Amino acid sequence: MPSVAFYTLGCKVNFYDTEAIWQLFKNEGYEQVDFEATADVYLINTCTVTNTGDKKSRQIIRRAIRRNPDAIIAVTGCYAQTSPAEIMAIPGVDLVIGTQDREKLMGFIEQIQNERKPVNAVRNIMKTRQFEELDVPDFAERTRAFLKIQEGCNNFCTFCIIPWSRGLSRSREAASVINQAKQLVAAGYKEIVLTGIHTGGYGDDLENYRLSDLLEDLDKIDGLERIRISSIEASQIDEKMIEVLNRSDKMCHHLHIPLQAGNDEVLKRMRRKYTTAEFAEKIRLLHEAMPGVAITTDVIVGFPGETEEMFQEGYRFMEELGFAEMHVFPYSKRTGTPAARMEDQVDEEVKNERVHQLIDLSERMQLAYAEQFVGQVLDVIPERDYKGAPGTGFVMGYSGNYLQIVFEGSESLVGQLCRVKVTEAGVNECRGQLVRVLEASNPLAKAQ
Repeated sequence: MPSVAFYTLGCKVNFYDTEAIWQLFKNEGYEQVDFEATADVYLINTCTVTNTGDKKSRQIIRRAIRRNPDAIIAVTGCYAQTSPAEIMAIPGVDLVIGTQDREKLMGFIEQIQNERKPVNAVRNIMKTRQFEELDVPDFAERTRAFLKIQEGCNNFCTFCIIPWSRGLSRSREAASVINQAKQLVAAGYKEIVLTGIHTGGYGDDLENYRLSDLLEDLDKIDGLERIRISSIEASQIDEKMIEVLNRSDKMCHHLHIPLQAGNDEVLKRMRRKYTTAEFAEKIRLLHEAMPGVAITTDVIVGFPGETEEMFQEGYRFMEELGFAEMHVFPYSKRTGTPAARMEDQVDEEVKNERVHQLIDLSERMQLAYAEQFVGQVLDVIPERDYKGAPGTGFVMGYSGNYLQIVFEGSESLVGQLCRVKVTEAGVNECRGQLVRVLEASNPLAKAQ
């Protein structure tokens, strides 16, 4: 039986895409082996979000070629889309396919097996208007399913290369999303995470159908307990969205809303589509609609031209908003973006110092957020053995508002909806006590 090995770099969307590509191989009778093993085909799903992403991608490609020079080496993903010639120039690469046309992958592989001629199958992504339908019926994590509903981005922030590697925003047809969600629920999943490159941009290219409409339709699916949105922009949270969040029992009380900077001048240079005042107002409305909501965010530190005053102003702004957690990144130059060519780049040491200040702030805010829930009973779906150590008698899962809660219980609880009382707050994990297991409304869950 022919074998295939995968290596995925980068974001969750890439991991989803790799899973979808594995389905194509599986249907052709391939077995999956470890990347360090000898395989007939190596597929590397690349990242290009930073310059180091490119470099790491090249290293992994070379590693596969060394492992089995006779294997077919196929390269896909964002770096493949933006720099196919660079990849084709690596001796031993057989196929480069970007972030589209992946349903043709098996055809190309067969062609290469017969002719042993390298193929560059990358074409201009900017002309693509169709969402690529690739399903993932099953995930290794048995409790949450990811469902990709959107691809590409129209924003062109000055620090970001992604529109060039993923193309413009395109949405998956609503009927197709609903159908896939129903299949996932039938397979025993209780939580679906809606994901995409710019998830909140869902519906930008559809007639009178937005993300809020999709959420309303998903809300009606029997047996689906939780709907989570992987990320949404402040500008995409309108009245209708807030109304849906307010009304739905299934929408998780956790939203990831990237801020990127807490200063208007920096936001403008980044070409973000909101001011700090507009952002703060959206957060206020969300807290009103969903009391206790966890709002997490992304922040880029040391963007070109960020002065100490601007940074301090941003720091105070973030502190005021009280995020449940912040993902903090030092700005890194991405060749080919406007920000990389800007004057007044910030010194690396200054960046690192600022990153540490914001990480400390984030940890303080994480603890303060978690402390509000001590003594409360929350719904938790245990995910796996605690710390990957089976038999410790503890399980770990996330609450709807994304607190990571560890509590005493057997492995049989994994995937069940549990009511858990929070007994102790922590920065990254909280402790809890099982109150009761809710009778699964999904008949298949027990069979898992």
